[in-house]
Amino acid sequence: MPTTITFTNPLNVSLQIGDTAYYVPTGNSGGFKINSSSVVEIGVVTAINQSTNVITIQTQINNPPSGAFILFSKDNKANLSSALGYFAEVKFRNSSTVTSELFSVGMDIFESSK
Repeated sequence: MPTTITFTNPLNVSLQIGDTAYYVPTGNSGGFKINSSSVVEIGVVTAINQSTNVITIQTQINNPPSGAFILFSKDNKANLSSALGYFAEVKFRNSSTVTSELFSVGMDIFESSK
């Protein structure tokens, strides 16, 4: 049975059909909203209406309580992204006249063909 969830704020523009929706129950502590337990899966999003801020979940696993923080995750099989190509060349240049320090440089590699 399909379930709809209506939001008072605009939906995130990167939300897509096929994303999995989750919720985290929230509570109050010292005037702040805090998560009161672990992340719980709601189900897979099957329809999105950006104009009315409504999402439809076809097979709902868990019903989110009122005031819960709702989030979503993408299927990593279809939404992978990383650097493409055979090589990269990087040149760091500091044109500042004061002493500077480079804290970190990162890199992502993977074998794309065999």
